[in-house]
Amino acid sequence: MTFGERVRARREEMGMSRQQLAGLLGVTLSAVSNYEKGISFPREDVILRLFDALETEPNVLFQDSFRSGGQVLTQGEQTLLEQYRGLSMLGRETVRSMVEALCAYRDDLEESRTAEQEPRVIPLYRSPAAAGYAAPVFGEDFDYLPVKGDVPAGAEFAVRIQGDSMAPYIADGSVVYVNRDPLRQGDVGIFCVDGEMVCKQYRKDPLGTVYLFSLNRARADADVVLTASSGRTLVCFGRVIVHAPPLPGMEDE
Repeated sequence: MTFGERVRARREEMGMSRQQLAGLLGVTLSAVSNYEKGISFPREDVILRLFDALETEPNVLFQDSFRSGGQVLTQGEQTLLEQYRGLSMLGRETVRSMVEALCAYRDDLEESRTAEQEPRVIPLYRSPAAAGYAAPVFGEDFDYLPVKGDVPAGAEFAVRIQGDSMAPYIADGSVVYVNRDPLRQGDVGIFCVDGEMVCKQYRKDPLGTVYLFSLNRARADADVVLTASSGRTLVCFGRVIVHAPPLPGMEDE
């Protein structure tokens, strides 16, 4: 007779329904049905409650062939179960609480190890223009970049910069990390101006005029100025996480 058949026989011997047993075990009716049919096996904490509910000893249900996941219960494990049966109700609850806490700690450790083995990745766009696409094509417009120790924790995506207008702070071909925090005066951002993607330092004056400056002042010709009435379009895709000094006149803002 299998474990499930012994559980069903003992339950019926006690005149107990599956629903009643499920309530005592704290599981669903289908779970009890699966135990009895041999489809699944109870967890350790459920097994302990099963002994109490059926008022039986481990060897009665398992007859020296206790198996959990294909592993035979050792003599030491059987002794622990018998000792558990000898505890008061308060003692049993204490043991259950300790087992649950240890299992939760084990699960947390396993999740941490999994997170370490599978690092988070962010998109690395091959140009500022690619960062503006609504749905970039993988393998053409961006690659996935593993988030390692040298990547700022707040980075949501990365962009490979083209051109020297932000040199020497952001060199041609370098990678910058970007998040979507609101821009402040002096921040460097990735912008779309009239459909053209640029990386610039941001400033806005009290009249609503937006200035997008090149950090390389030899390339001041690449600055962008947008007045409130210009009719030009401006979209900011994110703030670049860099440590660049503000341009002259912006130090106190």
